Amino acid sequence: MMLDVAALPAAAADAGGLFSGYQPWPGTYDEMCGPDGVVRAHWSYLAQALDALGPQELGQRWEEAHRLLRENGVTYNVYDETPSTARLWPLDPIPVLITSAEWSQIEHGLVQRAELLDLILADVYGPRSLLRRGVLPPELLYADPGFLRPCDGMQPAGRRWLSLYAADLVRAPDGGLRVIGDRTQAPSGWGYALENRSITSRIVPSLYRDSHVHRLSVFFRTLRAALAQLAPSGGDNPHVVLLTPGPDNEAYFEHVFLANHLGSTLVQGPDLTVRDGRVWLKTLDGLSPVDVIVRRLDDVYCDPLELRPDSLLGTPGLLQAVRLGHVALANPLGSGVVENPGLMAFLPAAARVLLGEELSLPSPATWWCGTADGCRYVVEHLGDLLIKSVDRRSSRSVCVGASLSTGQRADLVARIRAQPNLFVGQEALTPSMAPTVVSARLEPRPTVLRSFVVAGGGGYVVLPGGLSRVGPAADTRIVANQLGGLSKDVWVLASEPERDTPAIEPAVAPVRVTRAADDVPARVMDDLFWLGRYAERTEACARLLREVLLRLLASDRARPDPALPILLAAVTAHTATFPGFVGPDTPGALCQRLAHAEPEVRSVVLDRTRVGSLRFTIEALVRAGRGVRDQLSSDAVRVIQSLDAELRHPAEPHALVESLQRLIILLAAFAGICGESMSRGAGWRFLSVGRCLERALHGALLLRNVFIPGAGVPGTLEAALGVAHSLKTYRRRYRTRVDNAAVLDLLLMDETNPRSVASQLAHLESLAHALGGDEAPRRSRAERLALDALTQLRLFDVSVVNLPPAATRAPDGPAVPDGLHALDALLMRIGSLLATLSDELTTRYFRPPLGPQQLVRVA
Repeated sequence: MMLDVAALPAAAADAGGLFSGYQPWPGTYDEMCGPDGVVRAHWSYLAQALDALGPQELGQRWEEAHRLLRENGVTYNVYDETPSTARLWPLDPIPVLITSAEWSQIEHGLVQRAELLDLILADVYGPRSLLRRGVLPPELLYADPGFLRPCDGMQPAGRRWLSLYAADLVRAPDGGLRVIGDRTQAPSGWGYALENRSITSRIVPSLYRDSHVHRLSVFFRTLRAALAQLAPSGGDNPHVVLLTPGPDNEAYFEHVFLANHLGSTLVQGPDLTVRDGRVWLKTLDGLSPVDVIVRRLDDVYCDPLELRPDSLLGTPGLLQAVRLGHVALANPLGSGVVENPGLMAFLPAAARVLLGEELSLPSPATWWCGTADGCRYVVEHLGDLLIKSVDRRSSRSVCVGASLSTGQRADLVARIRAQPNLFVGQEALTPSMAPTVVSARLEPRPTVLRSFVVAGGGGYVVLPGGLSRVGPAADTRIVANQLGGLSKDVWVLASEPERDTPAIEPAVAPVRVTRAADDVPARVMDDLFWLGRYAERTEACARLLREVLLRLLASDRARPDPALPILLAAVTAHTATFPGFVGPDTPGALCQRLAHAEPEVRSVVLDRTRVGSLRFTIEALVRAGRGVRDQLSSDAVRVIQSLDAELRHPAEPHALVESLQRLIILLAAFAGICGESMSRGAGWRFLSVGRCLERALHGALLLRNVFIPGAGVPGTLEAALGVAHSLKTYRRRYRTRVDNAAVLDLLLMDETNPRSVASQLAHLESLAHALGGDEAPRRSRAERLALDALTQLRLFDVSVVNLPPAATRAPDGPAVPDGLHALDALLMRIGSLLATLSDELTTRYFRPPLGPQQLVRVA
């Protein structure tokens, strides 16, 4: 049945209208229109407003949403994609609408379900009365890998097992909602739901405002307060950390987003240690106690000492610290057992026993194969069911029976009969359809709603709306982000405008004012140090490559540029992409390298698989930036996203020059934003140390590979000044005369020139002194190394580079060495000292002592 355009304004009747051709999918519930094709009452305003926008304007709003997502770096990694390519979070601009009346019923059902699962967890790890009374079968419970025997008898903080809970809901063809999945282990999606709301409200602000949508701020204030109340030590300002598997995790963006939004410290397992039964965060200043851990890590990976012994993601001894009551986890370890799909077959009976009532939000009809009747039914009706494995770790944990071939069906039946207690059959519901933008038109797509619940205020609080996931095609039966789905914002429509609630709750008592830096893991300092180094390395290489490409474009075969062979050899030295342009200096060899210059330069610029190439360095910069995303401002993150977009595809030399120019501007913007937005704490100091060290190294390399071999070659010194961003400064001082000593003074000795080696060494020495901390007035080894390099440089006499090549002899002394040889020895010494300084910082601040690790293979 076609959508009844008579229910819309006249614009909708236009053949090119947004709703023209929209046809509800047969046999399903359509969120926007009823069985008669008429738009539902609570969708009418949105439908009219969208139709008034028209396809072209809606397409522009969609492009705006994608631009905002790119700028904010909102990503979701799909594991079968290349690890260096983060997938942009897919957001559809059309929200899903729910009335307040229906939402109140959903809210009641979610709270009831959270309370039920909380009681089941308390019983499973406690008296196990449900097993003794036959409500739950032991074979289902004990075969579940989510049941953790080391957690038996534990008492979670706050006396609740479920502090955080999420449920996946679908609307069946009859319009009723069913819970198809419970997320109790480390529920995800909160951050994406909040980001969806932020983006959607920006691209359609008037529509969002006039729809009177329930706000999300109350939920996140409750979440922040609930986490603080879990702290065993109490206090007004407990230390809450968010435990992430790391930047390679699919939802790492959300981990960073939530840590920033909640004011928590983002940590990885090795950042934590257990001492004397307490959990501590390893920082540069020592150990800092941790009170609450919000984990986004699966149960078995959290403690390699008692759970999965080959895990490199967890913290040894964490479980014992929880037993002793010295740290709280949200959610507690072992809570994943109630995610077992077979449990849904027994939830109605458990609700009657534990709550004395029926479930308001039931699950689809479910049959556990561990019973004879259940196994028989599943085998006989395999084509009508979804088959789920009790072991959710399996790559084949869910399959659609109707999609199986004859051979696949026979294989599945054999596996079910061999181990029936590991399989579950569930009614295959067709999800409801929601209008989705497809090729500038609206088409129905299946949607699954994920709703979120937090324990707080003596009960549970539900996030109004949630996260809607959308299938890529109308006939999709399993909707998941890993399978290429989209997402939508969910609007719960209030009957009147809601009062805005501040995201941060006002203080009820005066807050102690402090300027102390937050506790930051040493790993973060390591990433900031390398972020600074990679940023400077990228800029130095981009400036040199831009100069080379410009000269290649302007080169004349009849009159070759004499500086070009020197600059090409410098490209190889700066990027370490040997052999490149390094080789014999015979005329024939030089001509051959010049003839193949353009392909080699393009490879050095674009080949991401070539170690040392510019694109390879950019990706290293982006990886380091992802690791410290929570430490950077949102504008700095946007710049990193823009950097990652450059030099991804082959291009002609002219286009490469333009891309290099944009790259240099972006790097300057990144440096400026970091300098103006980061507080002058340890993080900023290590970022600056990395920048100074790398700029000094590349300044020394430029002098060794361009100035020294090109001291007498026309155009080479001007090129060196241009690459070092000092040509205008030189011209203002010396007009048009090019002098070796003057150029060397500006690029090497002038501490007022921020591009000189001396300026960077002086800054590096002061930063190393600040890092010394408690060692003052005794100089640290890092400070002594920086001071050694600076002192040797200050004692060098630049005038020796203008002496004639032949040595002159003092009346009563040895021969005076050639000035350029002395300069080369000095630059080599400085490079060696800087490399030693980098190793010293790594050893002292970044490299943690290796703890015991069990080398076993876990099936």
